[in-house]
Amino acid sequence: MTVLIGSAPLRELASGKVARAEIYDGISADHLSDWETKWRPIILSTQARLTGQGVPRAFHPQSSHWDWNKKAAALRMMLAYRTFAVTCGGDTQGLMVVETTQHRSRLPDDKGRVGQGLVYVEFLEAAPWNRPEHVQSPKYRGVGRLLLTTAIQLSLDEEFRGRIGLHSLPQSEPYYRDIVNMRDLGPDENYQGQLRYFEFDEAGAQAFIQGGS
Repeated sequence: MTVLIGSAPLRELASGKVARAEIYDGISADHLSDWETKWRPIILSTQARLTGQGVPRAFHPQSSHWDWNKKAAALRMMLAYRTFAVTCGGDTQGLMVVETTQHRSRLPDDKGRVGQGLVYVEFLEAAPWNRPEHVQSPKYRGVGRLLLTTAIQLSLDEEFRGRIGLHSLPQSEPYYRDIVNMRDLGPDENYQGQLRYFEFDEAGAQAFIQGGS
């Protein structure tokens, strides 16, 4: 089931105008249709262009292999996972999967405790027309921030005090480290490919929310 849980502003880069985006708890068939018919052709076109230019596969957009149809189907009956979507202008602008039971905090809380509950971001992706690796002039700015804010709000609702964590694809590390200002806890030897792990503690989450307001 998909439920509209809120709305938030997104900036349209070409005009500078602010548009109203809708946030949904649950990825619907319509969101997946947008991925299949609107996102995927652009992603495949980027792959073909880069291949034609002789760019090694390792330097292609690293989320290009993600299949949101398969992800949604696999997670549909798993209660520990939640899915979210952002729409604006009649199109799906971003998708996210989070997990709420299996991961624990690595940063200490205000009492010096680690191992507290958090919301773990499994997958987060903005539509390709919002990403400079796919298009010369991205359409909207702020989709990733909006999805991360949604994860933080879920963390607050779950009484995790805003704590969230994630493993970043290498190409996304500068975004999480330098723009989002999540704490970079380094490569994780126990995670596939030793991806770097990033986390917000309570203070970091609050600073992020306040910085976007």
